[in-house]
Amino acid sequence: MPDNAAAFLDDLPPLRDALAAHEIRATKALGQNFLLDLNLTRKIARAGGDITGKTVLEIGAGPGGLTRALLAEGAGHVVAIERDRRCLDALEELAAAVPGRLTLIEGDALEIDEYTLTPRPSRIVANLPYNISTPLLFKWLDQLDLFESMTLMFQKEVAQRIIAPSGGKAYGRLSVMVQWRCRAAALFDLPPRAFTPAPKVTSTVIGLEPLAEPRAPAEQAVLERVVAAAFGQRRKMLRASLKQVSRDPLALLAANFAGGELKRRRILRPGQSCGVRRYQATDCFHGKHVMALVPSHPDPTFDPARQHSQKDFRGKEYCHGFNGDQSPGIYHP
Repeated sequence: MPDNAAAFLDDLPPLRDALAAHEIRATKALGQNFLLDLNLTRKIARAGGDITGKTVLEIGAGPGGLTRALLAEGAGHVVAIERDRRCLDALEELAAAVPGRLTLIEGDALEIDEYTLTPRPSRIVANLPYNISTPLLFKWLDQLDLFESMTLMFQKEVAQRIIAPSGGKAYGRLSVMVQWRCRAAALFDLPPRAFTPAPKVTSTVIGLEPLAEPRAPAEQAVLERVVAAAFGQRRKMLRASLKQVSRDPLALLAANFAGGELKRRRILRPGQSCGVRRYQATDCFHGKHVMALVPSHPDPTFDPARQHSQKDFRGKEYCHGFNGDQSPGIYHP
């Protein structure tokens, strides 16, 4: 922690005293769970990388625990968005202790236009309110040209869906849309007891780094519609789910099987066929698992539109999903 940048901490009251002085109690409707341990808030701030001289955006600053840590770690400027007037009163005391380094914005983070912020932030580091965390993430996926990185805290279950590899139960719409545009990694967990009041769930801090280009060419609006349809009803066969986005879903699916291959596929190990354990192949797309399996090499006898038994796949090498090299896909559990 930069010594000079952190000197202001000595002049501030402890966070619990600030809560008491401003009669701040966490409000469930605002998704508030305050993180008061400065050791933990500094750990989150450091997880955002070298922020020395950077402008950092924080959402749901609360009484200022993470805000203090970001400033102490050398952020040149912090733009903190908070809608709770009680918390803003406490944050104004912090702003007075660091003249010119903290901008406070009262409002709903979902309604804020990040392109209009001054100074314009280059990173996001935030303990997101649980009740708006996913909508905020999808909003920022449309603004990735603004940010070098995003270090965000989610409920662990949501974080697992964001970083899930293809083929697992957690893999779905959130995994595809985030990983299509970003590198995503879980950094560390925080137990419920770290917060005031303690939530019922564990939280996870994740790091997102925007890619220079999406992992595969696609129109975002079209991809969102297809992925939402594909994962919206997991127990349906994929061809049934895709009727929402195509009058001829079989033709849509067959377009991805040119020459018996899937584009951007991930090849399973030889012998790891659908005939063992969890993978099954009925009608090629199993209703329960929403799984597509095709031979990894051209096979003129393979027809994705007809039903296939397990013996059609056993002992061969397979591709599964619309996926490759850990790229996002839509034909997965």
